Amino acid sequence: MDPLVEEVEILLVEDNPTDAELAMDALKEHKLANKLFWVKDGAEALDFVFARGQYSGRKIVNGPRVILLDLRLPKVDGLEVLRKVKGDDRTKTIPVVVLTSSKEDRDIVESYKLGVNSYIQKPVDFDEFAKVVSHLGLYWLLINRSPIHNS
Repeated sequence: MDPLVEEVEILLVEDNPTDAELAMDALKEHKLANKLFWVKDGAEALDFVFARGQYSGRKIVNGPRVILLDLRLPKVDGLEVLRKVKGDDRTKTIPVVVLTSSKEDRDIVESYKLGVNSYIQKPVDFDEFAKVVSHLGLYWLLINRSPIHNS
């Protein structure tokens, strides 16, 4: 198994290649993307987090330090991914940040009911989007203390 897949700090769940590339570039610019892994749909995200399918060689305990999650995803939507991650004792302490274009109040309310750690609407402006993602990376990887990775 690829060692990168075993030591992921950021799991980016994003089906839009442009948004994913912009997010990865912003994180690389601040040297926060060394251990970033990108999946393109909710089903793959769940396989990754729960170490199944093509990721069965991973260990669930080697979960990411943060998941950046879009809500509008193919196969399994982001709310269902959030529900499964936060509903499992093995993964519920992984911080999940919804990073989506959705302005729907019901998405915000449902995300928080399911245990999201933060809900951020994607800025339309590329520079602003890059700034938001880099701030997210800095906060969740360098400032925030997680019960999983406090060693």
